[in-house]
Amino acid sequence: MILTEESFNQEVASKNIMIVDFWAEWCGPCKRLAPILDEISSEYSIEIGKVNIDDYPELASKYNISSIPAVVVFENGIPVKNIIGAQPKHKMVQELEGWL
Repeated sequence: MILTEESFNQEVASKNIMIVDFWAEWCGPCKRLAPILDEISSEYSIEIGKVNIDDYPELASKYNISSIPAVVVFENGIPVKNIIGAQPKHKMVQELEGWL
């Protein structure tokens, strides 16, 4: 799900758990992480939102995103975990274990 500045709060707040991927088109590691997150989303039936930081720098700033890829886990609209950098699938699953 593509998140915009307009849809972000509504989408994230409406879910018990929401994983948000902060990325950019020019970011090689972001492109490697995207299919891994898609697999995790399918396998664990969890929604993953995507925020392009070039399109929505205010959102990146609001959540202190200074390095990408950055994955933030939101619980009831509150950020509870940050994962920085592209990681293999098994590592991402370990990092997200309590929320999958």
